[in-house]
Amino acid sequence: MNEILTQEKSIYIQIREMIENDILRDILLEEERVPSTNELAKLYAINPATAAKGVNLLVDEGILYKKRGIGMFVATGAKHQITEKRKKNFYEDYVKSLLAEAKSLGISRQELVEMIRQGEE
Repeated sequence: MNEILTQEKSIYIQIREMIENDILRDILLEEERVPSTNELAKLYAINPATAAKGVNLLVDEGILYKKRGIGMFVATGAKHQITEKRKKNFYEDYVKSLLAEAKSLGISRQELVEMIRQGEE
């Protein structure tokens, strides 16, 4: 968790995304303890309540869970859950608009696939 906070989004959302990113990159593994809200607050020079808000979003989603007196931990299946959520968001945020724009420009499916292939090279 050494990313830099930006002005583009709410800080608590960025905290949530940083923890998710660390889980996806296997920096935080399932059943491993995550930094406490106080540790996050100190690391990013933010209010502990803001850090807690980001962590609590992940608790509400079942990505993290609390062990009383010990801290927050990554839930079993968290990586898969985050991956599926992000795939769905990717479809909604990017693929739908890509398809709509391609349709409005008269780009065929074959042309679109070829463009994607070219972009991979």
